Amino acid sequence: MFELIFLGTSASAPSSHRGLSAAMLLHREYRFLIDCGEGTQRQILRSGLGFKRLERVLLTHGHLDHILGLGGLASTFGRWEAIEEMVIHGGPAALGRVRELMRVVFGAAEAKVNIGYYPVQPGILLEDDILRLTAFPVEHRRTEAFGYLFEEKARRPFLPEKAAALDVPFGPIRRDLVAGQPVVLPDGRVVEPEEVLGEEVPGIKLAFVGDAGRVDNLISHVAGADLLCIEATYLDEERDTAADFGHLTAKQSAWLAREAGVKHLVLHHISRRYSGKQIQEEAAAIFPETYCARDFDLFRLVKQKPLERQDVRGRGESEPAPSS
Repeated sequence: MFELIFLGTSASAPSSHRGLSAAMLLHREYRFLIDCGEGTQRQILRSGLGFKRLERVLLTHGHLDHILGLGGLASTFGRWEAIEEMVIHGGPAALGRVRELMRVVFGAAEAKVNIGYYPVQPGILLEDDILRLTAFPVEHRRTEAFGYLFEEKARRPFLPEKAAALDVPFGPIRRDLVAGQPVVLPDGRVVEPEEVLGEEVPGIKLAFVGDAGRVDNLISHVAGADLLCIEATYLDEERDTAADFGHLTAKQSAWLAREAGVKHLVLHHISRRYSGKQIQEEAAAIFPETYCARDFDLFRLVKQKPLERQDVRGRGESEPAPSS
């Protein structure tokens, strides 16, 4: 299961109801902060997510509206939060700008949080038995920009009825079979994994793209995603302006979703000149399964279940009673 919470969905500058670019992806024990625009730490608190285990940041690129919130977040971590390390992944140029930002925040003083800088290259960034996180290149105004693909690995489901028919006992023996290892039963019989495992079931896949200037080069990277999140800064009526600034129209993003065969499309990085309804309507004419993200929208992606959307606004907004 993936849960994606949008903390900021505005393009370039905040509006009265949209903050600057930031999102958080949750998967088991992992919490990935994707970009960190100005004001992100307050959005995290308002959402009720809090700062626990928020140790890994993924930057799509180094423009200020995507990184400026890192200074305040690192300062908070160093002074008040019990977080020992903050790991930041991004292109070399983006990391260079973040380092300069941290010098401004901390000056000559030593930061009380250990900040690790890890340059991103296309390919696998993280992998365990269940999750694979991959970075892929994105074209955006001659910057080092990246998209991120979160994939649950394919698995073969355990079939308990077949195990029972073979008198396979509960416990470590069944666990070994799930892991793909043959086992020897107490009576000496050998049971192969193929005897108790079903056909391979693909894992769920979520693709996240920040700012982008073209989509034809992204089809192979996001193909078949259960959920594609990508910018839609402009409407098609301003496609020339979008091209000049290296951004996309809602129509272009919808075209990508259709051509890549994704299941759901979520649009973000919306210009203040448009309403979410305008952006969604333009995209939905090409790709009906389209949502325009709002700040504090949570999208829950579970295999073989409909995409869920809920508002987490205000979960963390309760205040203590005033002292007498």
